[in-house]
Amino acid sequence: MATISDVSRIAGVSKATVSRVINGTGQVKESTRLLVRQVMSELDYKPSSVAQALATKSGNSVGLVLSDFTGSYFGILLKQASVSADLMGKQLLIADGHNHAESELKAVHSLVEKKCGVIVLYSRQLSPEQIIALNQSIDIPLVNVGRELPQEAGYSIAFDQKHAVEMAVEHLIQLGHRSMMYLGPKPITPTSHSRLTGFQDAINHRAELGISAQFSTSEFGYIEGYQAGKKIVESGSLPSSMVIASDDIAIGCIKAFTESGIQIPRDISIVSIDNDPCSPFVTPSLTTVDVPIQEVMAQAMLVAQQLVEKKETFESDIMRGQLIIRDSTQAASS
Repeated sequence: MATISDVSRIAGVSKATVSRVINGTGQVKESTRLLVRQVMSELDYKPSSVAQALATKSGNSVGLVLSDFTGSYFGILLKQASVSADLMGKQLLIADGHNHAESELKAVHSLVEKKCGVIVLYSRQLSPEQIIALNQSIDIPLVNVGRELPQEAGYSIAFDQKHAVEMAVEHLIQLGHRSMMYLGPKPITPTSHSRLTGFQDAINHRAELGISAQFSTSEFGYIEGYQAGKKIVESGSLPSSMVIASDDIAIGCIKAFTESGIQIPRDISIVSIDNDPCSPFVTPSLTTVDVPIQEVMAQAMLVAQQLVEKKETFESDIMRGQLIIRDSTQAASS
């Protein structure tokens, strides 16, 4: 693959001159410019869009910071961001936040240094105050994904996590269940906190029904859900229904229950959150709340493009999901 050094050597000019021709900066004789362009064409040399952005401050790239890369959830986010960037004619530069506040900040600043035209941030660990301070400290637009934040934090687009869990609880209530358990991570991240709060609020709003509510913890993941399911079986305190914070936890939990002779949904009805692509294909297929993460990211990237091109401000958005009823729930036994 040809390099800028190859172009400068064959054209007989300095690398600085080649760079000025590529970026359209500085003074270069027309004859020299044509010669450099000709050599670039003959060598099929394609300059780095990142290098061009650094040189011209043109912001020909979109920065994306993800706090994690595991699971289909983040895979869908990443794929949509890539598709949207291609449609925008921009290069997508990705930085890993390593699920840690300080790392998320470093990731953002690394993309600022690369002269990205806009940065899309999916943060699990930064507080609203930290994101507001971050937005005020950088001179490029910040688009926040997955969290409802004050306008001072930049544009944000989120999914209504509480409403999703409230729909799950209401579905079980309509099926006649009055004994429920919530299984999910400790309320450390914004998502885990919102989902747990949604369950608590939904139960409190239907206090007249005298619903018996239990709580158990599991981190996101199939193995974690399986281990949590084993502990629930060992406790001997089985509810008639469960709201589980994610499909992967639910799938692991169902395996643990099935191995112990507990049948879903005959013995326990289960509703989960996310509508993971695999959720229709497990046994039983999961009743779940669809999280429109692809649409959320597509909207975030659309706003990112408009912020770069028009320098406008936008009102933050929040999207809601829908309940997908499958085979893991049924009416409570009388």
